[in-house]
Amino acid sequence: MNPGNPAVHGQIAFRLLVLLAFLAALILGAIRASGQTVPQPETQSAAQPTRRIVVSIADHKLALLEDDRVVKTYEVAVGALVSPSPDGEYQIARRLENPTYYHAGIVIGPGTDNPLGPRWIGLNVKGFGIHGTNQPGSIGKSASHGCIRMRNRDIRDLFARVKVGDRVSLISERNEEVAGLFGPAPGSAHDARTMVAKNESSTVPETEQHGER
Repeated sequence: MNPGNPAVHGQIAFRLLVLLAFLAALILGAIRASGQTVPQPETQSAAQPTRRIVVSIADHKLALLEDDRVVKTYEVAVGALVSPSPDGEYQIARRLENPTYYHAGIVIGPGTDNPLGPRWIGLNVKGFGIHGTNQPGSIGKSASHGCIRMRNRDIRDLFARVKVGDRVSLISERNEEVAGLFGPAPGSAHDARTMVAKNESSTVPETEQHGER
């Protein structure tokens, strides 16, 4: 056989290609087999709970729910009568640490004088959100321009528990869900009847209980 024969060279090249293809197949198979034994990131992390914030404007309270279970409740300030908090369903659109306050040419940087406190949880409606305050005495009252105010320690705690996209329900009138989350309204007829039922020794007529509201 003549080594200079082109046919011989072609046979050698063909055999080399077959060998390389075989080796490549072995390597690819080893990589795939190895990849199957490594858990994927999705299987390693547990499913994230569904979070929801519910604010009862009438009760001046906020509840954080995870998978419809109350995790924590907070006392809040809501919008004043002239600037009520907007009733409705919203989502968290933005989260800011140490926000800067802007209003009518006024700019206040982060610090103790900032009306927004140390955290801002913005909703998907312009100008409204949940934030801290430099007026802690307003908590529990209808005193804001529509936003939901929290004590600074509380907004830090809530901020760490929620993320963009979480649902936020602002409810202006008490309903069954609000009563289930926060209990009956203080001084209500339902509250009075419950107190009497729990106190078996009480002989005060229900009508008198109503009159004490």
